[in-house]
Amino acid sequence: MSTLIETRTITVAHSPDSDDAFMFYGLATDKLDTGDLKFTHVLKDIQTLNEEAFRGTYDVTAVSFHAYAYISDKYVLLPHGASIGDNYGPILVSARPAKTQDISKLKIAVPGTLTSAFLALKLFNPDFQYEVVPFDKIIDAVKTGDCDAGLLIHEGQLFYESVGLHKILDLGEWWHERTGLPLPMGGNAIRRELGPAIIHQVSDCLRESISYSLANREDALQYAMQFARDMDTSLADRFVAMWVNNLTLDYTERGREGVRRFLTEGFERGIIPSLPNIEFAS
Repeated sequence: MSTLIETRTITVAHSPDSDDAFMFYGLATDKLDTGDLKFTHVLKDIQTLNEEAFRGTYDVTAVSFHAYAYISDKYVLLPHGASIGDNYGPILVSARPAKTQDISKLKIAVPGTLTSAFLALKLFNPDFQYEVVPFDKIIDAVKTGDCDAGLLIHEGQLFYESVGLHKILDLGEWWHERTGLPLPMGGNAIRRELGPAIIHQVSDCLRESISYSLANREDALQYAMQFARDMDTSLADRFVAMWVNNLTLDYTERGREGVRRFLTEGFERGIIPSLPNIEFAS
């Protein structure tokens, strides 16, 4: 008699971006043996994912580290899958040249108040006006004059100059100069209630997917191009290389220390109301 293996479906939520698509290529295209686990992918922008994480909607979710401060009771961080900028990060841009001293006078388009970019800017200068704008509309908001400046995450970081915008500040460079640490943007978190055995199994599958993509870079990049808004292949390759790299495979102690320092400073400055339980699944 043959025995039927009962499969368990795991929901994996991430943003519809080329870097996340690259990371999950192996899983999304069934290149890996996942045993009795079946993965379904949900694509939503990071602000929506941050909000959904409060409700524990998805088993595995991409989440901003800023948002993780509020959901660490429900989710534990997976030891891989993070987007961490080592001496680079979100970029504040304006239509007319401006200096960091001007930030308090500017109305800034931000991609969401739970994003790590927002927390980083608050750490740099807590006193500025802002308007929440979908991340892929921020450049337009600055060019049309609806906002004086924009906080860029994702691919806008690479081509803002080509559309006539000026850099005020790279928050990753500022953070690295101050701390010597990489600036953590987003990570993958998994629901604690799944239990250690499932968490370990899911973790292995996701790590294998990242390894597979890095080992089959050309194929994974070709797959990711369908999510590369307005980018040619060379620009998408640069963007993916920024956010899917060795720190994505494993935080390393520097990466973990970057997360701890980032959220601890947010708490000490009164931006985050309580110090979260920063825990990485083993």
